Amino acid sequence: MKQQSIAIPGTQPCAATSASDAQAQVSSADLYRAAWAASIGSALEYYDFALYNLASALIFGPLFFPSSDPAMGLIASFGAYFIGFAIRPVGGVLFGALGDRYGRKFVLMATILLMGVASTLIGVLPTYASVGIWAPVLLVGCRLLQGLGAGAEQAGAAVLMAEFAPPRRRGYFAALPFMGVLLGTVMAAAIYFALVRVEDLSQTPLWRVPFLLSAVIIAVAVWIRLRLRESPSFVRLEARQQVKESPLRHLMRHSKPTVLKVIGLRMAENGGSSIYQSLAISYIATATGLKGQIGPLALLLAGASGAFVIPLAGVLSDRFGRVPTYRAFALYQLVLAFPTWWVLSLGNATASIVMLCVTLAGVWGMFATQGAMLPELFGAQHRYAGVAVGREVSAVIAGGVAPLVGASIIAWTSAHWGAGHHGTVLAWIPLAAYVAVLSLIGVVTTYCIPETRGRNLDDLNDAGAVPHIDRAL
Repeated sequence: MKQQSIAIPGTQPCAATSASDAQAQVSSADLYRAAWAASIGSALEYYDFALYNLASALIFGPLFFPSSDPAMGLIASFGAYFIGFAIRPVGGVLFGALGDRYGRKFVLMATILLMGVASTLIGVLPTYASVGIWAPVLLVGCRLLQGLGAGAEQAGAAVLMAEFAPPRRRGYFAALPFMGVLLGTVMAAAIYFALVRVEDLSQTPLWRVPFLLSAVIIAVAVWIRLRLRESPSFVRLEARQQVKESPLRHLMRHSKPTVLKVIGLRMAENGGSSIYQSLAISYIATATGLKGQIGPLALLLAGASGAFVIPLAGVLSDRFGRVPTYRAFALYQLVLAFPTWWVLSLGNATASIVMLCVTLAGVWGMFATQGAMLPELFGAQHRYAGVAVGREVSAVIAGGVAPLVGASIIAWTSAHWGAGHHGTVLAWIPLAAYVAVLSLIGVVTTYCIPETRGRNLDDLNDAGAVPHIDRAL
């Protein structure tokens, strides 16, 4: 069967580059293979991180950070969670620059292997009861490797898919890899939902099984990515000898304002995602007594609901623009911040699950819109580095810090707003305010960026930027 080709517009080819431009034509098979390659990698990243989220909230405290005070154990557990986020900008800088220098495919192979191996190793770590202080040290080491790989994996998936997708449907196709995010989250939640039937999961080796399953996802992802073509945009950059020897230096020289805008956008999405998928699960377990399967079930259903929101958000961004779509979902999260945390504080299992599903639709919508929006904001020569640096710096400020700050809020209110349980329940008020502030930052940032829908991704300048003279290659 003859494969349909999708032409991607760029600058006018010259005779020396016409052959490479022809090679950069994308067939429908190439397009869908890229979607699968990006989605499977995203699935592994978020499977790993959802596993760690749930494990931090449910079992890592007694296993690796034993303490007579459960609140202190929770803070220590989320502290290790934060370390994985803190190292992500390093991975973003390192692998993002390599992606702009040597190509998207090369880096996506490296990051998937690094993340998968680190996650699998967590499944064989000894616990504090076996080796003492070495247990948390080894856990933190694996978490650092996870963070390094994750620092460029999602950015690479977004850039790859945006550069493969046809411009008129770029929002839809660039949102598809984020279905992998849901797949990873749902897989992790489903496994923990089954495992928490065990009375005390931390006292059995079953907690290791979800991490060991990462090896299976690695194998599938590597097989798919080995068959992947290089990004058409990068092929044209190489043909025109426009690849930078130091993409990071070029990014810092020309794109600091754009990086700051990406950070502002991500405060709403990444902060909300981490808080609702990690801290909220811990809150409803410790403050309201809804333990066991409630947390994993809530994430499982919320992830399933995202399967409808993500492609819809991509379609909406193609029709109405990236900025209006992103702003609408950020406002949605802002409006629901206080109602959501109030419902979670009531201790009603059904209401808590429904509210988390409803609220996370805002996160899924922003997440999906970013698929096309962030790559479109940057020029072709430093696109991978720009998306990676912007995403991962914000991941530290918003996603990494948020659960740690939230756990500290819970501990503080428990000590100062009433005796024990009563004070912990009242933590919903400052927690809601925290989500509202993060959401508001995202809303305000949308008024500072240009509309990028349908942008030519061969453009060397950032969206809305004054064209610069490219003197040195």
